[in-house]
Amino acid sequence: MNAAADRNDSSRPETGRTGPRVPLRDHVATSIRRYLGDLDGCDNGDLYQIALQELEIPLFAEVLTHCDGNQSRAAAMLGIHRATLRKKLRDYGLA
Repeated sequence: MNAAADRNDSSRPETGRTGPRVPLRDHVATSIRRYLGDLDGCDNGDLYQIALQELEIPLFAEVLTHCDGNQSRAAAMLGIHRATLRKKLRDYGLA
């Protein structure tokens, strides 16, 4: 993991909120705990794929919105090749 991804978002400009920013990993951990609790003891053999898809879909959608739909800029921001982004957008029905 690179240093930018590993640091807390406290270096970003203020958006009117007060208090320290909660790292993304904490939000993800909370959601995963809630999901596992909702499974109520039932095993799910493809949790990794489910979690990856559930993260990628809103990630790609929000980054594309942030980049005004520019896939080249969005791919650069995500650190992936534009062709990879385009394929995943098609796979998820976002394109």
